Amino acid sequence: MQKMRVRIIKNKLSKILTCSISLILSSVTFSYAAIVPPNTQLADKQEITRNNFSEPGSLDPHKSEGDSEFDILRDFFERLVDTDKEENIIPALAERWETQDNKTWVFYLRKGVKWSDGTPLTAHDVVFSFRRLVTPDTLSPYGSYLIQAQIVNAGDILSGKKKPAELGVKALDDATIEITLKRPKAGFLQMLAHPAVSPVSEKVIKKYGNKWTQPQHFVSNGPFKLSEWVVNEKIVGVRNPYYWDDKHTVINKVTYLPLSDYKADFNRYLTGEIDISNGGPSEFLPLIKKKYGDQLHVRPVMSVYYYLFNTQKPPFDDVRVRQALALALDRNIITDKVLGNGQKPAYDVVSPGAGGIYLKPPEYALWTQEQRVAKAKKLLREAGFNEKNPLKFTLLYNTSDAHKKIAIAASSAWRKNLGVEVVLQNQESKTQNDSMAQGDFELTRYAWSADYNSPTSFLDIFTSGNTNNYTKYQNKAFDQWALKADETNDPADYQRAIDILNQEMPTIPVYYYVRVKLVKPYIGGFHIDSMGNMPTKDLYVIKH
Repeated sequence: MQKMRVRIIKNKLSKILTCSISLILSSVTFSYAAIVPPNTQLADKQEITRNNFSEPGSLDPHKSEGDSEFDILRDFFERLVDTDKEENIIPALAERWETQDNKTWVFYLRKGVKWSDGTPLTAHDVVFSFRRLVTPDTLSPYGSYLIQAQIVNAGDILSGKKKPAELGVKALDDATIEITLKRPKAGFLQMLAHPAVSPVSEKVIKKYGNKWTQPQHFVSNGPFKLSEWVVNEKIVGVRNPYYWDDKHTVINKVTYLPLSDYKADFNRYLTGEIDISNGGPSEFLPLIKKKYGDQLHVRPVMSVYYYLFNTQKPPFDDVRVRQALALALDRNIITDKVLGNGQKPAYDVVSPGAGGIYLKPPEYALWTQEQRVAKAKKLLREAGFNEKNPLKFTLLYNTSDAHKKIAIAASSAWRKNLGVEVVLQNQESKTQNDSMAQGDFELTRYAWSADYNSPTSFLDIFTSGNTNNYTKYQNKAFDQWALKADETNDPADYQRAIDILNQEMPTIPVYYYVRVKLVKPYIGGFHIDSMGNMPTKDLYVIKH
């Protein structure tokens, strides 16, 4: 992600658990930004247009939950820490931090940090923001994130047993924050780099309520601030002159478009209206590789595409039905024929290599597709479904040409292999998110991008009570092994947890993502890290 000349902390989870860390870091020496090579001529107009793929549901960090929000929020907000291109933790709002026991952490804000309206950003704003994230009335999709981070009292506050003021986060003075954990947490610093824990202005939110994200009220603290928001048309960010490292920002204006149609995206890229596109339609890929190969960026990222079952609703409260559909789905057709950009079939919900750990796939991953289908037929018959009583359900997906094609391929495979009758239903992303939150679905398209580099980030959302657990799946043994794995970071414990999920199938893993972007040759500094991050602050426009 951001360029950085000195390595501060290796991205090794075990280090955080096994050694006390005391960091005293210079806000100047360790700054990160666009690095323009010597003798590079910059364009007079430093403005870019990016396709964001879909309309964000919110620009409130505490009410957001997907890449369509987070890609923008990373430009508008900065957290206490961030990551560089090698995914090492680096200072951001906090210029340094320290801990003696990996349970009590103290963060020191940079001197003079401000909001985009020029007012001081203080430790009290940070404390307010952490409390707001976990307050039940906020209804944050990431409300349980601080529970996962092991912050003291987060769980009791989210469940209403304790007050937000009892959260283990407090201001020691205007520039110092103390965060207390229940136990050492592998990946704690990495978790603090996520957009969900971005500070927000207490003053602005108390004054404007939910309307604070409107352009005329919006206040942020990152390299860019909101200038314009025309729903389903564009979002415009302009350079924030009060950002602490503004002198190293080059781009003055960034426009985000919500184009989910790959053809429209590609056409506007060809006409020069878009500088960073989503890679074009899969059927055009051979042409794109041949003609625009030097502009095509493809990077495997820690994200998994899957279908979620509502495990509380018949017939998907029957594990045999869930297993049958998972077995009968031909993933290779989807990755090779429908997509074709280097995606790999997924047979479990953890991205390979997350946290440097490679887990053993389920047994059926090694079977032929014919063997899977035969087993699936047997399971459906046992569950009471046959030609006279076919399985029927609705598959919900958020509006996108790609999601539609995948849904058609999946439903065709189930109809051909199992005689299943599938009704396809599409909704705009925000509406679909509401449907999932309300449990108003049978089977729905979903995807999960790791919040931090660990198998735990993928497993946590299936634990009981997690606010992202839309499947409503509950299994005490899984919860125990997932918790133990998070404490030990032991591959064997992760394996025990994933084996339970692979047996009970609350979801159908489909494929592991790659991020595909077409980037104009005059855009400098572009980079996609394994988490899928590609911040605008790193970019610059070369004279052309």
